[in-house]
Amino acid sequence: QVQLQESGPGLVKPSQTLSLTCTVSGGSITNYYYYWSWIRQPPGKGLEWMGAISYTGSTYYSPSLKSRTSISRDTSKNQFTLQLNSVTPEDTAVYYCARDREVVVTAKDQGSWGQGTQVTVSS
Repeated sequence: QVQLQESGPGLVKPSQTLSLTCTVSGGSITNYYYYWSWIRQPPGKGLEWMGAISYTGSTYYSPSLKSRTSISRDTSKNQFTLQLNSVTPEDTAVYYCARDREVVVTAKDQGSWGQGTQVTVSS
């Protein structure tokens, strides 16, 4: 059974870059036809899909975040990472990584999810 675990700093200053890593166990990130996503949930708001990287390494981004987002992977470590540039307090959220056979993940009953990590943007 695949397991995903997010890691990274819990506090980021405005204008800096948020960097998170998702470590995967129980399955390879190169396994055929899986997509590996980042999703976030700001306080009091719904889930927002940010982007994904495929089993081939192709990347897909939400149009609203594309200019600030980069997703990459390290197959030797079975990890994929999120970078979000120029953060503001509006980027404060719980950030999740997930695996699914669909590119876009919008619900927690879709695919397999990590437990999430709180990131606060504040000076």
